[in-house]
Amino acid sequence: MSSNKNALIRYKTLDKCLKNKYRQYTLEDLIDECSEALFEFEGKESFVSKRTVQLDLQNMRSEKFGYEAPIEVYDRKYYRYSDPDYSIHNISVNESDLKAMNNAVQILKQFKDFSMFKDMNGVIQKLEDSIHATSQKSIIHLDKNEQLRGLEYIDILYESVLNKKVLEITYKSFKAKEENILTVHPQLLKEYNNRWFLICWHKNAIYNLALDRIENVEVDEKINYIDKDFDADRYFGEVIGATVSETQRPQNVIFKINTKHAPYVKTKPFHHSQEIIKEDESATTFKICVQLNFELERMILGLGEFITVLKPDKLKKRIQNSLKEACENYMQDNLEV
Repeated sequence: MSSNKNALIRYKTLDKCLKNKYRQYTLEDLIDECSEALFEFEGKESFVSKRTVQLDLQNMRSEKFGYEAPIEVYDRKYYRYSDPDYSIHNISVNESDLKAMNNAVQILKQFKDFSMFKDMNGVIQKLEDSIHATSQKSIIHLDKNEQLRGLEYIDILYESVLNKKVLEITYKSFKAKEENILTVHPQLLKEYNNRWFLICWHKNAIYNLALDRIENVEVDEKINYIDKDFDADRYFGEVIGATVSETQRPQNVIFKINTKHAPYVKTKPFHHSQEIIKEDESATTFKICVQLNFELERMILGLGEFITVLKPDKLKKRIQNSLKEACENYMQDNLEV
């Protein structure tokens, strides 16, 4: 059980004791109650230290979690709330909190049609009713494409990551003539540019499987799951997009953006490593340190005439060839609709 969940159980237990008008609790009693509560949840002996309970009481008294609980010690050894009607579950919500909750509700509503969020519909409705948000239109719109192939597998993939299940996936890449059956240990679901990917362990390596190329998914209960303790931030830290090479080292990519469009790249960097290395009246020159992959090329080509790649030469030539072929497509005499 996580330390956060342990703490919540202890706070709930302490709250129950401190508002009990029919029993007196010493610090030792509170320790015993917390230990017993954790035992009931975990099914094994769980000893809570004196220092832990003292810190819990201190946190409940403070503004740290918004409780500011009126905990007092009377007769020099018993603990209780000085306000008999107080409970950490009765904390009032101010106007600012209501607005924040309302904004969160409007965002959650946009996921209602996503199958993995269907169970949230009732929760979202309760939130709307409790904060009177039903009449407010959404002021945040998230880009999504519900017609994408492979979205029907999100549920089983999500559950397999959550419950650590091995999967047998029938997969056919765009380049393959025939489908392959892969036994994988799913680690993460990744979304990039409105496409979904399963990051998984297969044959001693991390694989990236696009959901729109999956033909079938089955759970394999006979194989023990391998948990790689996957760190997504580290794994994707040197790339743009979802394509990572295990053998390629990141390179300095230097590119120039004309003055008119430079502000867009300044305010929405290509990558967290982005920095400005030169700026004049005609253009701004940027540098990022990333692996060279398909998504990087797509991003550069998407800026068309507004961007010029200066280094490395390998990437520069790829972009030149792509633009040359694009121009040739428009120079054909037999272009028809």
